[in-house]
Amino acid sequence: MKPSILPVLVLVVVGASFTGGCTSSPKKVPSPPAHTKKTPATAKPAAAQADDLQEYDVAVVADPLEPLNRATFFLNDGIYTYVFRPIAKGYKAVIPRPLREGVHNAFENVRFPVRFVNNTLQGNLPRAGQEAGKFLVNSTVGVGGLMVPAERIPALANVPEADTAQTLAKWGIGQGAYLVLPILGPSSTRDIFGLAGDYALNPVNWVTILYGGITWTLAIPSANTLRSTPVQMDQYDAATGESLDRYLAVRSSYVQFRANKKRQGTLKVVPAPAN
Repeated sequence: MKPSILPVLVLVVVGASFTGGCTSSPKKVPSPPAHTKKTPATAKPAAAQADDLQEYDVAVVADPLEPLNRATFFLNDGIYTYVFRPIAKGYKAVIPRPLREGVHNAFENVRFPVRFVNNTLQGNLPRAGQEAGKFLVNSTVGVGGLMVPAERIPALANVPEADTAQTLAKWGIGQGAYLVLPILGPSSTRDIFGLAGDYALNPVNWVTILYGGITWTLAIPSANTLRSTPVQMDQYDAATGESLDRYLAVRSSYVQFRANKKRQGTLKVVPAPAN
């Protein structure tokens, strides 16, 4: 291997894993309020109290490997700080915003099989039809997905995203233990299988199988990594910025994000960076 392509290969191997694990990174959620005992005169009915606490109880997860998870979390934090954050800043500084948005849109458009197949497996055929309509409009009128004209069509706008982990959850498979993976970040035993399913369904990953060769192997994953890194860094900062215990903040945020996705199915595709 020539020395000149070694840094790029390192970026692809590490960055492709980072992209696969963090595309669905959670946004920051508020910390649970302190438990206080109310007097009978001011206490709410049990049903109302349950509603108030609903957004917090979903953040509870088994974490039997917490010491190891914490060590991995802080290793990842160093990688994000000294590798991916400079990459994100450089990408935003060098590539004009319209071009970044176009690249982002194209990669999200090509992920159509992930969303279509999982909506179908969940029995949500109307939403699978919406995904097919979006893909057709964006691939033709949107010039290969570089633009998103489907978002201006009310019947196709703001379609919630579906993935394999969500499908497994809707099939009744429990989340299992919380895990922090090297580079990929927060996950769970169920979501690891979800990541594998998403990887297999994403056409970006078919390129190396169909064409092979160093050029295709490096170019496509590198572009996919670069386009998503700024968004992922922003999400990571939002989850950890004001927390005294960043590990607990990210864990709570991740588990609540996945629970909301299972329960509501109202989460949108991550938008392109705004700056």
